[in-house]
Amino acid sequence: MEANEELIAHLAEVRKRLIIVIAWFVLALGGGFYLSPGILQYIRSQPAAAHIEWNVFSFTDGLFIYMKCAFVFAIFLTLPILLYHIWAFVRPGLTDREAKETFAYIPAAFFLFLCGVAFSYSVVFPMMVRFMKSMNQSIGAVETYGIDRYFSFMFNVIFPLSIAFEMPVIVLFLTRIGVLTPDRLKKTRKYAYLGLAITGSCISPPDFVSHLSVTIPLLLLFELSVILSGTYYRKISTMPSNS
Repeated sequence: MEANEELIAHLAEVRKRLIIVIAWFVLALGGGFYLSPGILQYIRSQPAAAHIEWNVFSFTDGLFIYMKCAFVFAIFLTLPILLYHIWAFVRPGLTDREAKETFAYIPAAFFLFLCGVAFSYSVVFPMMVRFMKSMNQSIGAVETYGIDRYFSFMFNVIFPLSIAFEMPVIVLFLTRIGVLTPDRLKKTRKYAYLGLAITGSCISPPDFVSHLSVTIPLLLLFELSVILSGTYYRKISTMPSNS
């Protein structure tokens, strides 16, 4: 009986927190619709789009772009709220020290995600646009870009790299729960380097400078992950045991 009551209480709390997150998302979505014209004009003024004509091929293309822009804006604003409510839900099962440490994951994860967005949009995406344009011009193609395809291509470049920037937080979390250790990370370093180099080559134009521009930040993120994992491991190894 008590177990059922506890389960019902947990489900009620999940429902309450989901309602809060969804309500925040809806408000952010409304703000995104209001700010979409300014955001789109800003994107239109950037070097990656300055010399590209945005064309629409159906009456609904413009509406869909507004919706995509508002949706992405709402996701950005909702992400820290979602992370906070996930933390708040598991908070009763944590000690005060664990709660304080895990709470730090929220701003760290959001900051790294924003860094990934900034890097991929300001560095990687312009490189990809220049490379694709040069390829199209080399075969004498007439460049006519649909606005919907432009944004789909942009999101396909930005989001994978932005998620990759979460590597330090993910590695630190896996270290905390005992899945990874600094020694294990160091032993797999060469394989990690190979995997990150392949990833960098897949999401960058096929030239040496572009590969380095993407791969080096990924390698630095991996090394930062190793440092954070080692720092945490040394910290818990020096803590006095409860016994």
